[in-house]
Amino acid sequence: MNQPIGQKRWAIAEGYIPAYGHGPEPQFTSHETACLLNTSDQDARVEITIYFSDREPIGPYHINVPARRTLHLRFNDLTDPQPIPHDTDYASVIESDVPIVVQHTRLDSRQSENALLSTVAYASDR
Repeated sequence: MNQPIGQKRWAIAEGYIPAYGHGPEPQFTSHETACLLNTSDQDARVEITIYFSDREPIGPYHINVPARRTLHLRFNDLTDPQPIPHDTDYASVIESDVPIVVQHTRLDSRQSENALLSTVAYASDR
């Protein structure tokens, strides 16, 4: 049996999806991505809840990350229970039934000189 790495609860305190981008789609569509790594021998059932400064949270969004796989999930693609609004600050909490690793990436393509940032999410030990 493979020893899983990571945590079961993660937070990305910063999120923002620009309403437009510069360049060909879908490669240069401005987006936020959660890169989810599941090194365990069982599929990870993941729930994502989105928090805002001026309204109630939305979610959970239900995602499956197969065993011993990675999933690069664009927040732009989350639609059920509702799409995440563009041009709106938000934060996310990601919870999994098995330990996973979460990395956050943003592509801001509003200008022809694109900006890309990436960071490991905050891992909670609870």
